[in-house]
Amino acid sequence: MSTFGSPGGRQINSKPSPPERGSFPLDHDGECKDVMMNYLSCIKRVKGTNEAECRSIAKSYLSCRMERNLMAKDEFKNLGFGDEKPLPKKEDAEEGKKNELRW
Repeated sequence: MSTFGSPGGRQINSKPSPPERGSFPLDHDGECKDVMMNYLSCIKRVKGTNEAECRSIAKSYLSCRMERNLMAKDEFKNLGFGDEKPLPKKEDAEEGKKNELRW
């Protein structure tokens, strides 16, 4: 007999895995909500591209969370903000190399 579709069939027990950087409390009191809303509106305005303005808002959001103990304090270089290089000029970026993959 087949157990396909029957209730109580073989269940696979899998353990949930914790987040990569640990757990952190949610912002139930909305302490950093205004910064978060600014970030979301920035992302919407630039249609999801990686703009410097939105990165600075994201950095201020993370610092707000760290100041209020909503996440562990860490250096920004560990959070993806280290060695911010100036963006290339438009004319340099458009030249590119032949067969170069651009996002």
